[in-house]
Amino acid sequence: MTGSEPFSIHALELGPMENFVYLIHDHASGRAAVVDPAWEVPEVLALAESRGVRITDILLTHSHHDHINGISDVLDKYDAQLHLMKDEAQFWGQALDMPTLHHGGDVIALGETEIKTLLTPGHTPGSACYHVGNELITGDTLFVFGCGRCDLNGGDPEQMFVTLRDMAERLPAETVIHPGHNYAEKTRTTMHEQVEGNPFMHFDRPEDFVHYRMHYHDKHRDSPYGPVCRGEEMQ
Repeated sequence: MTGSEPFSIHALELGPMENFVYLIHDHASGRAAVVDPAWEVPEVLALAESRGVRITDILLTHSHHDHINGISDVLDKYDAQLHLMKDEAQFWGQALDMPTLHHGGDVIALGETEIKTLLTPGHTPGSACYHVGNELITGDTLFVFGCGRCDLNGGDPEQMFVTLRDMAERLPAETVIHPGHNYAEKTRTTMHEQVEGNPFMHFDRPEDFVHYRMHYHDKHRDSPYGPVCRGEEMQ
């Protein structure tokens, strides 16, 4: 990121599952959005205080417990607006207090910072990524040299195949990826690095992707993940 950008993204690694919780800080307004608040929320609140920002928005990439268990603690401190995809709200099925529901392509205004919502199903039906400038917060859709599981409630490997191919085709190669977990040898990456080295992005046929995601990967590949050359996915 350069000094000319209207925002900063700050990351905290929290909890037993190596979750990344992100704070998007709009410089002009002093507002901040927290993405997937969970686990040690006092650390998130302390980060906001140290940066002199107020949390006005909560963005959810999806509704699994390890990404949402700190929502109430944030709301105890700040009168923040909750944002998630309409498809995810329907999947989650919770009685939420007046959330803002989005479709893919909606833009959230955080002061002078525009946050574009991307609907990226596969891990859950309404999984979302948040595109801010040249940065993309991907939750459990895309990890560094990995992707989210599709065998949990709501997962669909065929949808994940389509989502990842669409991201590879539509997003600029220099897009910086901020994943939902620290599962790799580095904490962030670029789309170019993922197209080249992420085995989940090397398949041309959905049936091959489904076999690799559902039956092969977890038995043959351990974290921290590193790059995989094309053609070596199942060797």
